[in-house]
Amino acid sequence: MAVGNTPFPELPPLKGVRLGVAMAGIKKPDRRDVVVIELPETATVSGVFTRNAFCAAPVLVAKQHLEQCRAGNRSPRFWLINTGNANAGTGEAGLRDARASCAELAKQAGVSEQDVLPFSTGVIGEPLPMERLLAGLAPALESLSSDSVAWEHAGQGILTTDTRAKGATCAVEIGNQQVTINGITKGSGMIKPNMATMLGFVVTDAAIEASLLDRLLRETVDRSFNCITVDSDTSTNDACMLAATGTGPRISDDEQIAVFSNALQRVMTELAQAIIRDGEGATKFVTLQVDEAKSRQEALDVAFTVAHSPLVKTALYASDANWGRILAAVGRAPVNDFDVNRVVIDLGDVRLVENGGRAAGYTEAAGSAVMAQSEITIRINLGRGEESATVWTSDLSHDYVSINADYRS
Repeated sequence: MAVGNTPFPELPPLKGVRLGVAMAGIKKPDRRDVVVIELPETATVSGVFTRNAFCAAPVLVAKQHLEQCRAGNRSPRFWLINTGNANAGTGEAGLRDARASCAELAKQAGVSEQDVLPFSTGVIGEPLPMERLLAGLAPALESLSSDSVAWEHAGQGILTTDTRAKGATCAVEIGNQQVTINGITKGSGMIKPNMATMLGFVVTDAAIEASLLDRLLRETVDRSFNCITVDSDTSTNDACMLAATGTGPRISDDEQIAVFSNALQRVMTELAQAIIRDGEGATKFVTLQVDEAKSRQEALDVAFTVAHSPLVKTALYASDANWGRILAAVGRAPVNDFDVNRVVIDLGDVRLVENGGRAAGYTEAAGSAVMAQSEITIRINLGRGEESATVWTSDLSHDYVSINADYRS
């Protein structure tokens, strides 16, 4: 189940970037579950990773290899992704397996082990089926291609409980030259990212120095992937990677940075929203807009309090205009000196709350009509400052419970 019809877009080729997939049977037969993404030697690579204390072995190895490449003034050459097994909660054995997968791919591709960054997603606490994973490397390398089909197959190859592949692309003119940004992501449940998304891989053909790339990634992730939640659970495996291949125009002055940053933000936001649209069991895509807060963090705190409320989420699923649940969630957000008489809450174009209670013009029929829609916006005006924030979430359905109750079967 997913909200809206969003087919995978046609992602154009990027010079020096190739993608390959294999069916290794890591969890289930006859599905793409190993993905290899090749980057050119000229690339610059940046990444943000989960802050979960039990971060997965591939996260630790990817961070280490990225640091080693930068220390050696070179770029990682391959991203290696497997689905079906998270290689998380696996201790030293998991670290050995993550490194061994990098070593084997490096051997077959003719690069150094540190030039390979590993990523995994799937069941936590199970050992990685190394024989099957390693057997999938050769066919993945043999299938390397740069066309749009390769991007779509890669998008399919990183999915777990997702119902569809997720991609985005954007092209802009910078210095009379075209710059292209392509991205794929996965995620459907265990979604409340902290520094990244479940898994995201974004590539541009621009030339961008490492420090600037790091800043652009952090800024755009903070206003996209870090602003989504399906179920308030932060994964052990979250990672979002950004590579600039250096085969296109160099991004350097303030005007160029602004144009590129806006384009990157569009791609990141589209990918992040695609995760919510495909949230486990989702029937509603919900935008929470909080305005006139004292700080952006305060606005985020209010938005996430509402987004994480099981009572709000189940009311959304039932199309029940039980607006008191929204009011109660706003009221328990961690906000100091809350003046409820200044708070205004709108459901779509229907005023729910003002002056400390139900709006005078509110009717159940009007509220129910908005709640019946598949895409809903809840606007909360705190009346106490000038900062704002937007968070995207989904409803909580019977299917969400079923999907996660049966996840390992």
